[in-house]
This record gives sequence, C-alpha cells and structure tokens, in this order.
Amino acid sequence: MALEYRNELKYVVSAQQIEILRNRLRFLMMLDEHAGKKGKYSIRSVYFDDYRDTCFAENEDGTSPREKFRIRIYNAGGEEIHLELKRKEGGKTHKDSCRLAMHQCQAFLEGKGLRGKGDYPPVLKKFRFKYESELYRPKVIVEYEREPYVCKNGNVRITFDTCIRSSNRIGCFFDKQLPARPVMQPGYHLMEVKYDEYLPDFIYNSMQIGNLRQETFSKYYLCRRYSMGGVRGNGFSRYT
Repeated sequence: MALEYRNELKYVVSAQQIEILRNRLRFLMMLDEHAGKKGKYSIRSVYFDDYRDTCFAENEDGTSPREKFRIRIYNAGGEEIHLELKRKEGGKTHKDSCRLAMHQCQAFLEGKGLRGKGDYPPVLKKFRFKYESELYRPKVIVEYEREPYVCKNGNVRITFDTCIRSSNRIGCFFDKQLPARPVMQPGYHLMEVKYDEYLPDFIYNSMQIGNLRQETFSKYYLCRRYSMGGVRGNGFSRYT
C-alpha cells in the first residue's frame, strides 16, 4: 500500500512576525485541543542514529528519501510515550508511530533494547531491527514549546515552535527541568505549515507578511550539529 504523504513548509520567523501571524490566524483557525489553557505545550524528543551517524550525514547531503527515528513525550511527562518514524521525500513527509511503555523506552535509552519475542507494531519492529543490527542509539534531545493551530479544510496544521534547545543529557530525558542550551539566535523561532492536498487561499494569504520566506530546516540536524561543537546560528539551514 502506498504511503500517504503530507506537504510540509518551514519558515524561520521572528517573535514580532509570530505576533502578527497569531493575530491573523486566530480568526481563521482553531487552537489544537491539546494546547490547554496556555495555548501551547512542550515537546521533547530524543533522536537516534547509527554508529556511522548515517541520519546526520543524510541531512547534510540532502538525501531523499531519508528516515529518522525518535521517541517523543509531551510536557516532560511519561504518561504518553511515542516512538515515531519520520520519512522525508522532497517537500513531503510521512510519519508512523506507536505507543511505548516506560520500561521499553528506558531499555532503548539505556542501550539495552528489547529482550525476547513479542507481537510488536510494525514501526517498533523496524526500530528494534535498526537498534540491534545497525546499532541505533540515542544521540541528542530536542525540546521546544509548540503553539498549534488547525483547520479542517485541507487538514491544515500551523505550529509556532519557540525556544528550541538541545541537550546531550540522555539520562535526564524524563526530568522536569532538562539541562539544555538554545540553538537559535535570540528572538528567532520556527513556523511549520502542514497540509494534505491543498493549502486554502485564505490561510495562504494570511501568511503573507514582509520578507517571510520558506526555508529548509531540521531541528535534529541543528541540535546535533550544535551538540557536536557547532556554532549557534540564526537557525537557517539548507538541510531538512
């Protein structure tokens, strides 16, 4: 069965641009139901790569298609733990995911992996194979705050991801206060626009402000590069 892909556009935006866009979008779209009273939630993901850093190199080379595995939690809690496989091809993405139990997550974070046989979801089976055969291991934690807006027309989702930061402290993944460092210049953040077949004109037109330009951007690549000693930049990258 053919994979279903979504279009994904990314923009590096200033705090001032976010304020303008927010004031427009709130009349056109709804806040995601998971946003809560504050209108946002935190996302924390640990990304995996093999001993050759193949995923990092593929980001750097612009390889297409390419895949990345991550384990994701929300609001620094362990109630919902998701294993996700994100596949990128051109400007489109496909994501598979499944829930993980705490003991399964800890086993992967500690370099042990799963023992014995089990009736696992396909994405977990694939990850386990990569973990054992290609020595996939946790490499970096990416954390940020997300303000999400949704629209049924076109299945559109627009998110403002702010305070993007990086950490190598894998053992602190479930800590309420994660030791982390910002990876973008102060005042700059990321806007992501995702949709199925089309982006409605009324949403597209609302996004037209100043010199807003579509960029290629990878939180994983940027945070990993920074954790490996790279210099913090303005967040622009030709790599996704």
